[in-house]
Amino acid sequence: MPTPRGRLTPQRPLADLTWLRVGGPADWLFQPADEADLADFLRDLDPDVPVFPMGVGSNLIVRDGGLRAVVIRLGRGFNGIEVSGDNVIAGAAALDAHVARRAAEAGIDLTFLRTIPGAIGGALRMNAGCYGTYTADAFVSARAITRAGQIVTLSAEDLNFRYRQTDLPEGWVLISGTFTGPKGEPDRLAAKMQEQLKKRDETQPTKDRTAGSTFRNPAGHSSTGRADDVHDLKAWKVIDDAGMRGARRGGAQMSPMHSNFLVNTGGATAADLEGLGEDVRKKVFQTSAIELEWEIMRVGIPAPAGQAPAEDREKDQ
Repeated sequence: MPTPRGRLTPQRPLADLTWLRVGGPADWLFQPADEADLADFLRDLDPDVPVFPMGVGSNLIVRDGGLRAVVIRLGRGFNGIEVSGDNVIAGAAALDAHVARRAAEAGIDLTFLRTIPGAIGGALRMNAGCYGTYTADAFVSARAITRAGQIVTLSAEDLNFRYRQTDLPEGWVLISGTFTGPKGEPDRLAAKMQEQLKKRDETQPTKDRTAGSTFRNPAGHSSTGRADDVHDLKAWKVIDDAGMRGARRGGAQMSPMHSNFLVNTGGATAADLEGLGEDVRKKVFQTSAIELEWEIMRVGIPAPAGQAPAEDREKDQ
Protein backbone atom coordinates (compact mmCIF):
# COMPACT_ATOMS: atom_id res chain seq x y z
CA MET A 1 0.00 0.00 0.00
CA PRO A 2 1.12 3.60 -0.59
CA THR A 3 1.77 5.68 2.53
CA PRO A 4 -0.76 8.53 2.55
CA ARG A 5 -1.21 11.48 4.89
CA GLY A 6 -4.77 10.40 5.62
CA ARG A 7 -5.90 7.35 7.58
CA LEU A 8 -5.40 3.88 6.07
CA THR A 9 -6.89 1.04 8.12
CA PRO A 10 -6.57 -2.69 7.30
CA GLN A 11 -9.45 -5.13 7.74
CA ARG A 12 -11.87 -2.38 8.73
CA PRO A 13 -15.42 -3.63 9.50
CA LEU A 14 -17.94 -1.69 7.41
CA ALA A 15 -21.22 -2.49 9.17
CA ASP A 16 -21.10 0.63 11.36
CA LEU A 17 -20.56 2.81 8.28
CA THR A 18 -23.81 1.74 6.57
CA TRP A 19 -27.36 2.71 7.44
CA LEU A 20 -28.44 -0.94 7.48
CA ARG A 21 -25.61 -1.82 9.89
CA VAL A 22 -24.56 -5.02 8.14
CA GLY A 23 -21.49 -6.25 6.30
CA GLY A 24 -18.02 -7.66 6.73
CA PRO A 25 -14.64 -5.88 6.60
CA ALA A 26 -12.90 -4.13 3.75
CA ASP A 27 -9.34 -5.18 3.01
CA TRP A 28 -8.46 -1.51 3.54
CA LEU A 29 -10.37 1.65 4.41
CA PHE A 30 -8.75 4.89 3.23
CA GLN A 31 -9.87 8.27 4.54
CA PRO A 32 -7.85 10.86 2.59
CA ALA A 33 -6.71 14.11 4.14
CA ASP A 34 -7.48 16.20 1.05
CA GLU A 35 -7.67 16.09 -2.75
CA ALA A 36 -3.91 15.94 -3.23
CA ASP A 37 -3.61 13.06 -0.77
CA LEU A 38 -6.32 11.11 -2.61
CA ALA A 39 -4.80 11.83 -6.03
CA ASP A 40 -1.34 10.69 -4.91
CA PHE A 41 -2.75 7.55 -3.30
CA LEU A 42 -4.70 6.51 -6.40
CA ARG A 43 -1.71 7.24 -8.63
CA ASP A 44 0.62 5.09 -6.50
CA LEU A 45 -1.81 2.25 -5.79
CA ASP A 46 -1.28 -0.98 -7.73
CA PRO A 47 -3.72 -0.78 -10.68
CA ASP A 48 -4.79 -4.38 -9.99
CA VAL A 49 -6.14 -3.46 -6.54
CA PRO A 50 -9.88 -2.68 -6.74
CA VAL A 51 -11.12 0.64 -5.41
CA PHE A 52 -14.62 1.27 -4.06
CA PRO A 53 -15.70 4.85 -3.26
CA MET A 54 -18.18 4.83 -0.38
CA GLY A 55 -20.37 7.68 0.81
CA VAL A 56 -22.39 7.61 4.01
CA GLY A 57 -23.65 4.09 3.29
CA SER A 58 -27.28 5.17 2.96
CA ASN A 59 -27.99 3.13 -0.17
CA LEU A 60 -25.71 0.15 0.35
CA ILE A 61 -25.60 -3.47 1.44
CA VAL A 62 -22.10 -4.77 2.14
CA ARG A 63 -22.24 -8.56 2.08
CA ASP A 64 -21.26 -10.51 5.17
CA GLY A 65 -17.93 -11.74 3.79
CA GLY A 66 -16.70 -8.18 3.33
CA LEU A 67 -15.15 -6.31 0.44
CA ARG A 68 -11.89 -7.29 -1.24
CA ALA A 69 -10.93 -3.74 -2.15
CA VAL A 70 -9.65 -0.43 -0.87
CA VAL A 71 -12.76 1.42 0.27
CA ILE A 72 -12.36 5.18 -0.03
CA ARG A 73 -14.49 7.27 2.29
CA LEU A 74 -14.33 11.04 2.03
CA GLY A 75 -14.61 13.15 5.17
CA ARG A 76 -14.11 16.70 6.40
CA GLY A 77 -11.79 17.79 3.62
CA PHE A 78 -14.54 17.06 1.10
CA ASN A 79 -17.75 18.38 2.69
CA GLY A 80 -17.54 22.11 2.02
CA ILE A 81 -20.52 24.02 0.55
CA GLU A 82 -19.97 27.34 -1.27
CA VAL A 83 -22.39 29.66 -3.08
CA SER A 84 -20.96 31.49 -6.09
CA GLY A 85 -23.46 33.64 -7.95
CA ASP A 86 -26.28 31.36 -9.11
CA ASN A 87 -24.26 28.21 -8.43
CA VAL A 88 -23.79 25.99 -5.39
CA ILE A 89 -20.48 24.11 -5.20
CA ALA A 90 -20.56 21.14 -2.83
CA GLY A 91 -17.95 18.62 -1.82
CA ALA A 92 -18.82 14.99 -2.47
CA ALA A 93 -19.05 14.31 1.28
CA ALA A 94 -21.51 17.17 1.88
CA LEU A 95 -24.89 15.81 2.95
CA ASP A 96 -27.70 16.36 0.45
CA ALA A 97 -29.87 17.92 3.17
CA HIS A 98 -27.14 20.42 4.11
CA VAL A 99 -26.70 21.44 0.47
CA ALA A 100 -30.45 21.98 0.09
CA ARG A 101 -30.56 24.18 3.20
CA ARG A 102 -27.49 26.24 2.26
CA ALA A 103 -28.87 26.77 -1.25
CA ALA A 104 -32.24 27.85 0.14
CA GLU A 105 -30.57 30.41 2.38
CA ALA A 106 -29.00 31.88 -0.78
CA GLY A 107 -32.34 31.87 -2.62
CA ILE A 108 -31.52 28.91 -4.87
CA ASP A 109 -34.09 26.12 -5.12
CA LEU A 110 -32.38 22.77 -4.63
CA THR A 111 -35.14 21.68 -2.25
CA PHE A 112 -35.49 18.26 -3.91
CA LEU A 113 -32.23 17.29 -2.19
CA ARG A 114 -33.63 17.92 1.30
CA THR A 115 -35.29 14.53 1.75
CA ILE A 116 -32.72 12.42 -0.09
CA PRO A 117 -30.64 10.40 2.37
CA GLY A 118 -26.95 10.52 1.57
CA ALA A 119 -24.18 12.76 0.32
CA ILE A 120 -23.56 14.64 -2.91
CA GLY A 121 -21.15 12.05 -4.32
CA GLY A 122 -23.85 9.41 -4.16
CA ALA A 123 -26.48 11.80 -5.53
CA LEU A 124 -24.26 12.42 -8.55
CA ARG A 125 -23.37 8.76 -9.01
CA MET A 126 -26.99 7.56 -8.83
CA ASN A 127 -28.72 10.64 -10.30
CA ALA A 128 -30.74 10.79 -7.10
CA GLY A 129 -34.07 12.55 -7.17
CA CYS A 130 -37.57 12.86 -5.81
CA TYR A 131 -40.83 14.65 -6.53
CA GLY A 132 -40.02 14.56 -10.24
CA THR A 133 -36.69 16.41 -9.98
CA TYR A 134 -33.30 14.73 -10.39
CA THR A 135 -29.69 15.64 -9.73
CA ALA A 136 -29.23 15.89 -13.49
CA ASP A 137 -31.79 18.73 -13.61
CA ALA A 138 -29.64 20.92 -11.33
CA PHE A 139 -26.25 19.73 -12.58
CA VAL A 140 -23.63 22.13 -13.93
CA SER A 141 -20.41 20.11 -13.63
CA ALA A 142 -18.52 17.72 -11.37
CA ARG A 143 -14.92 17.05 -10.45
CA ALA A 144 -13.43 13.60 -10.00
CA ILE A 145 -10.08 11.91 -9.50
CA THR A 146 -9.31 9.14 -11.96
CA ARG A 147 -7.80 5.78 -11.09
CA ALA A 148 -4.48 7.18 -12.37
CA GLY A 149 -4.68 10.10 -9.92
CA GLN A 150 -5.65 12.85 -12.36
CA ILE A 151 -8.21 15.51 -11.39
CA VAL A 152 -10.78 15.97 -14.16
CA THR A 153 -13.92 18.04 -14.75
CA LEU A 154 -16.99 16.15 -15.94
CA SER A 155 -19.92 17.41 -18.00
CA ALA A 156 -23.46 16.04 -18.14
CA GLU A 157 -22.48 14.29 -21.39
CA ASP A 158 -19.55 12.61 -19.62
CA LEU A 159 -21.79 11.24 -16.86
CA ASN A 160 -24.70 10.36 -19.20
CA PHE A 161 -27.37 10.73 -16.50
CA ARG A 162 -30.24 8.25 -16.55
CA TYR A 163 -32.82 7.04 -14.03
CA ARG A 164 -30.67 6.07 -11.02
CA GLN A 165 -27.59 5.58 -13.23
CA THR A 166 -24.51 7.33 -14.63
CA ASP A 167 -21.45 6.24 -16.57
CA LEU A 168 -18.70 7.13 -14.08
CA PRO A 169 -15.67 4.95 -14.97
CA GLU A 170 -14.66 2.19 -12.57
CA GLY A 171 -12.48 3.39 -9.70
CA TRP A 172 -12.95 7.11 -10.32
CA VAL A 173 -13.79 9.09 -7.19
CA LEU A 174 -16.17 12.06 -7.35
CA ILE A 175 -14.88 14.92 -5.21
CA SER A 176 -17.33 17.78 -5.84
CA GLY A 177 -20.33 18.95 -7.84
CA THR A 178 -21.61 22.31 -9.02
CA PHE A 179 -25.38 22.86 -9.19
CA THR A 180 -27.90 25.57 -9.97
CA GLY A 181 -31.64 25.93 -9.58
CA PRO A 182 -34.55 28.32 -9.86
CA LYS A 183 -34.52 31.48 -7.77
CA GLY A 184 -36.76 31.57 -4.73
CA GLU A 185 -37.42 33.46 -1.52
CA PRO A 186 -35.43 31.82 1.30
CA ASP A 187 -38.46 31.74 3.62
CA ARG A 188 -40.64 30.06 0.99
CA LEU A 189 -37.95 27.52 0.17
CA ALA A 190 -37.54 26.72 3.87
CA ALA A 191 -41.31 26.21 4.18
CA LYS A 192 -41.30 24.00 1.09
CA MET A 193 -38.64 21.78 2.64
CA GLN A 194 -40.56 21.53 5.91
CA GLU A 195 -43.62 20.38 3.98
CA GLN A 196 -41.53 17.78 2.14
CA LEU A 197 -40.12 16.47 5.42
CA LYS A 198 -43.60 16.26 6.93
CA LYS A 199 -44.87 14.30 3.93
CA ARG A 200 -41.87 11.97 4.02
CA ASP A 201 -42.25 11.24 7.73
CA GLU A 202 -45.95 10.46 7.23
CA THR A 203 -45.33 7.96 4.42
CA GLN A 204 -41.87 6.44 4.99
CA PRO A 205 -40.31 4.50 7.89
CA THR A 206 -37.78 7.24 8.69
CA LYS A 207 -37.25 6.01 12.25
CA ASP A 208 -36.35 2.47 11.13
CA ARG A 209 -33.00 1.12 9.96
CA THR A 210 -33.38 1.24 6.18
CA ALA A 211 -31.39 2.16 3.07
CA GLY A 212 -34.07 4.22 1.33
CA SER A 213 -35.95 2.82 -1.65
CA THR A 214 -35.00 -0.81 -2.27
CA PHE A 215 -36.04 -1.13 -5.93
CA ARG A 216 -36.27 1.26 -8.85
CA ASN A 217 -39.75 2.10 -10.06
CA PRO A 218 -40.59 -0.08 -13.10
CA ALA A 219 -42.04 3.06 -14.73
CA GLY A 220 -38.48 4.39 -14.99
CA HIS A 221 -38.98 7.57 -12.97
CA SER A 222 -39.46 8.66 -9.38
CA SER A 223 -42.73 9.73 -7.78
CA THR A 224 -43.77 13.29 -8.56
CA GLY A 225 -45.61 13.83 -5.31
CA ARG A 226 -48.53 15.38 -7.18
CA ALA A 227 -52.14 14.42 -6.55
CA ASP A 228 -52.49 13.16 -10.13
CA ASP A 229 -49.48 10.83 -9.88
CA VAL A 230 -50.11 7.34 -11.30
CA HIS A 231 -49.07 4.41 -9.11
CA ASP A 232 -49.52 1.35 -11.35
CA LEU A 233 -45.81 0.96 -12.09
CA LYS A 234 -44.43 2.09 -8.75
CA ALA A 235 -42.25 -0.45 -6.97
CA TRP A 236 -44.33 -0.30 -3.78
CA LYS A 237 -47.52 -1.00 -5.75
CA VAL A 238 -46.25 -4.14 -7.51
CA ILE A 239 -44.78 -5.36 -4.21
CA ASP A 240 -48.16 -4.86 -2.56
CA ASP A 241 -49.89 -6.65 -5.43
CA ALA A 242 -47.54 -9.59 -4.90
CA GLY A 243 -48.52 -9.77 -1.22
CA MET A 244 -45.01 -8.95 0.01
CA ARG A 245 -45.72 -5.91 2.21
CA GLY A 246 -44.39 -6.85 5.66
CA ALA A 247 -42.64 -10.01 4.38
CA ARG A 248 -39.77 -11.26 6.54
CA ARG A 249 -36.57 -13.26 6.37
CA GLY A 250 -34.53 -13.50 9.56
CA GLY A 251 -34.13 -9.99 10.93
CA ALA A 252 -35.08 -8.41 7.59
CA GLN A 253 -38.55 -7.11 6.73
CA MET A 254 -40.26 -5.20 3.94
CA SER A 255 -41.68 -2.27 5.86
CA PRO A 256 -45.40 -2.48 6.67
CA MET A 257 -45.46 1.32 6.34
CA HIS A 258 -43.90 1.50 2.85
CA SER A 259 -43.36 -1.80 1.11
CA ASN A 260 -40.41 -0.60 -1.01
CA PHE A 261 -38.31 -0.06 2.12
CA LEU A 262 -36.15 -2.94 3.34
CA VAL A 263 -35.71 -2.79 7.12
CA ASN A 264 -33.18 -4.30 9.50
CA THR A 265 -35.53 -4.95 12.43
CA GLY A 266 -32.54 -5.97 14.58
CA GLY A 267 -29.96 -8.69 14.10
CA ALA A 268 -30.39 -9.02 10.33
CA THR A 269 -27.43 -10.15 8.27
CA ALA A 270 -26.64 -8.87 4.82
CA ALA A 271 -27.72 -12.30 3.56
CA ASP A 272 -31.12 -11.84 5.25
CA LEU A 273 -31.62 -8.45 3.63
CA GLU A 274 -30.45 -9.37 0.15
CA GLY A 275 -32.26 -12.72 0.34
CA LEU A 276 -35.55 -11.04 1.25
CA GLY A 277 -35.07 -8.61 -1.62
CA GLU A 278 -34.60 -11.53 -4.01
CA ASP A 279 -37.72 -13.21 -2.55
CA VAL A 280 -39.64 -10.04 -3.38
CA ARG A 281 -38.23 -9.86 -6.90
CA LYS A 282 -39.20 -13.48 -7.54
CA LYS A 283 -42.74 -13.06 -6.20
CA VAL A 284 -43.31 -9.84 -8.15
CA PHE A 285 -42.17 -11.52 -11.35
CA GLN A 286 -44.46 -14.49 -10.72
CA THR A 287 -47.38 -12.16 -10.01
CA SER A 288 -46.96 -9.45 -12.65
CA ALA A 289 -44.11 -10.52 -14.98
CA ILE A 290 -42.25 -7.37 -13.88
CA GLU A 291 -38.56 -7.79 -13.06
CA LEU A 292 -37.72 -5.31 -10.31
CA GLU A 293 -34.24 -3.77 -10.45
CA TRP A 294 -32.34 -3.11 -7.24
CA GLU A 295 -31.84 0.52 -6.31
CA ILE A 296 -29.76 -0.40 -3.26
CA MET A 297 -26.19 -1.21 -4.28
CA ARG A 298 -24.93 -4.62 -3.09
CA VAL A 299 -21.17 -5.18 -2.93
CA GLY A 300 -18.68 -7.66 -1.54
CA ILE A 301 -18.77 -11.41 -1.07
CA PRO A 302 -21.12 -13.60 1.00
CA ALA A 303 -19.90 -15.17 4.22
CA PRO A 304 -18.64 -18.74 3.67
CA ALA A 305 -21.38 -21.36 4.08
CA GLY A 306 -21.94 -22.20 7.73
CA GLN A 307 -19.89 -19.25 8.94
CA ALA A 308 -21.51 -16.44 10.92
CA PRO A 309 -20.96 -12.87 9.72
CA ALA A 310 -17.88 -11.16 11.17
CA GLU A 311 -19.98 -8.92 13.43
CA ASP A 312 -21.70 -11.95 15.00
CA ARG A 313 -18.36 -13.72 15.50
CA GLU A 314 -17.02 -10.69 17.36
CA LYS A 315 -20.06 -10.69 19.67
CA ASP A 316 -19.46 -14.36 20.51
CA GLN A 317 -15.84 -13.80 21.51
